[in-house]
Amino acid sequence: MATKLPSPPRVGMVSLGCPKALVDSERILTKLRANGYDMSPDYAGADVVLVNTCGFLDSAKEESLEAIGEAIAENGKVVVTGCMGKEADVIRARFPDVLAITGPQQYEEVVSAVLEAAPPVANPYLDLVPEQGLKLTPRHYSYLKISEGCNHRCSFCIIPSIRGDLASRRPDAILREAEKLVAAGTKELLVISQDTSAYGVDIRHQPREWKGHEVRAHMTDLARELGSLKTPEGDTPWVRLHYVYPYPHVDQVIPLMAEGLVLPYLDIPFQHASPKVLKSMKRPANEAKVLERLKNWRAICPDIAVRSSFVVGFPGETEEDFEYLLRWLEEAQLDRVGAFRFEPVEGAAANALPDHVPESLKEERYQRVMDLTARISAEKLAAKVGKTIDVLIDRVDDVAPPAEGPDRGHFDAPHPEHHHDVGATGRSKADAPEIDGEVHLRDAHGLKPGDFVKVTIEDSDEHDLFGVPA
Repeated sequence: MATKLPSPPRVGMVSLGCPKALVDSERILTKLRANGYDMSPDYAGADVVLVNTCGFLDSAKEESLEAIGEAIAENGKVVVTGCMGKEADVIRARFPDVLAITGPQQYEEVVSAVLEAAPPVANPYLDLVPEQGLKLTPRHYSYLKISEGCNHRCSFCIIPSIRGDLASRRPDAILREAEKLVAAGTKELLVISQDTSAYGVDIRHQPREWKGHEVRAHMTDLARELGSLKTPEGDTPWVRLHYVYPYPHVDQVIPLMAEGLVLPYLDIPFQHASPKVLKSMKRPANEAKVLERLKNWRAICPDIAVRSSFVVGFPGETEEDFEYLLRWLEEAQLDRVGAFRFEPVEGAAANALPDHVPESLKEERYQRVMDLTARISAEKLAAKVGKTIDVLIDRVDDVAPPAEGPDRGHFDAPHPEHHHDVGATGRSKADAPEIDGEVHLRDAHGLKPGDFVKVTIEDSDEHDLFGVPA
């Protein structure tokens, strides 16, 4: 008679915040799956719900509190973790029925809370987990966290007080994880940390043996090794570097991009350009040198795409400071730009600075930055029309265009003149998932998520490209 397995307890997960928090969620779920738990896609089917919170901005905290409230209302058994777990008293004051609250990276404490709330069924058949762990991202791309914490003390940021100082992982451990992910189907590795270019500083770049040779705990060495991995099909996975401070040694990575080992893409949090504002932010004020380095990077690797984020309305920011930023952006010609209105965060030193900018003026400056950078982006994307580029497919449409009648145009196209059916959506080497643009394809029959494909670009707008498989 066949053995009938008991139903394992099920865990629901709400994951908020940045990719680093998403990696934490994946690690938590992997540990729970190894303990025999199943995952629930909804509140109703969950025996307990985990809410991984964000605590960076007050608006993010409010979103986290709303998510906790929704989970309690829909399920009732809730465990809270993540960055806002540092403010357990705030959470308890609003939601006294929360079962447990832990801070970021406290994986064992989270698992213990779930074990107590919904004890697992003891059965060896339920303790299986894929070797690469469980993922919340699509199978074909994965976030690879190389360190925790940060040694910077930017006046607007409370991350060091939440996540601590820089704590780098061993390079062999990172490469072993990356190798498993690639073997399991990952086509793109997104390297993340609070400060990727500082990787290894805390452990003095100590080398470790990997595949018969030593690899230093250094961004350049790590990037080179990651770019040497191969997928089961023999392809080189994309390696994308996020959160890179423009230290001098970043120059050493640009040749790796020119060689094709690392994607020609850098995510650099410049935050501002005005020397006075950067000084108030307690950030390096070398904006002129950065412009020269951008020029040199483009000379070595013409296809390099640089994305960044900027804060407008920082305390003390004058119209002169803001105009300086606009001129700098015009000269820098960054490929992707995000902007944020300054928001006081409890515990941040910037809150005590004088001359806070009125909200209406923050909004006006935000719109001016976005208008300028949208124009620059549109011009850069228009220059790609007619070219053939590499694209990684993220989604394939399951809705066919009508057999008869007027042409429907792109399903998601922003302009009616794009008269093609969209067969698939992907990203170029210049596009990170969820934060950058996309490439919309027509006549993409037979493609599936995770495929690499050559695409001829036919059209563009401010953010996206439109094309057809070459």
